Amino acid sequence: MPYCRVKKANIYYEVIGSGTPVVMIHGFTLDHRAMKGCMEPIFQERTGYRRIYLDLPGMGLTKDYDEVGNTDDMLKTVTDFIDVILPDQPFLIIGYSYGGYLTRGVIANMPERVLGAAFICPVIIADKTKRSLPEHKVMHRDEEFIATLNAEEKEFYENSFVMLNQNNWNRAKDELVVGMKVADQSFLEKIQKAYGYSFAIDEGTFEKPSLFLVGRQDNVTGYSDAFNILKKYPRATYTVLDTAGHNLQIEQAELVNGHISEWLERVSRFV
Repeated sequence: MPYCRVKKANIYYEVIGSGTPVVMIHGFTLDHRAMKGCMEPIFQERTGYRRIYLDLPGMGLTKDYDEVGNTDDMLKTVTDFIDVILPDQPFLIIGYSYGGYLTRGVIANMPERVLGAAFICPVIIADKTKRSLPEHKVMHRDEEFIATLNAEEKEFYENSFVMLNQNNWNRAKDELVVGMKVADQSFLEKIQKAYGYSFAIDEGTFEKPSLFLVGRQDNVTGYSDAFNILKKYPRATYTVLDTAGHNLQIEQAELVNGHISEWLERVSRFV
């Protein structure tokens, strides 16, 4: 299995394709399968991209991460990984949820190398008590299918999704639950106590093509806080998707695919 040794961790990663590098950063408690599941259908239809899926410390198959103690360390681990895998190379980056927060940190640290950035349900404000969040609201439920789930599955699904049907559940199991089951929960509890950066991000402007996809019913990271940083991303498309919660890449797959494809087109024209 491919590993990349950096100072604070031994990072597991997978690479698919060749061409312009695209670094994929998943969300908290998940692993690379969360990104691979939603991104590969898009890139299978496009040539010329080298997709790099990594597991963050405490998640997936990454190991030897005892020295990682906070999000600053998480970011340093990601940037060290990029420096080893892509020495002095420009790249695209896509971040989901906490991965979006790390993506903003990567941009703060190496803006000249990032060709473009896409954010899916990104963490904007680290302190959840300070986020602008809508109430969780289930928009559709297939009662016949929901009745087939056990109590634990039903609780997770009803609290995490707003479009409850069999297809979305199958994807949730294959892309999200699998990572959650192998996460180092005691380690992640430590990280949650130091979840925010110790330094300011979004200090400068990021002048390259960007994309913000947020869910109108996302009660985890919300949708309106992302709008408040758009002045720092003058080349950004900002889209709020209805009937979409914190897992909009599953609940609104076709719209996500279209937006990511359009973003890639903008990047290709820019470069």
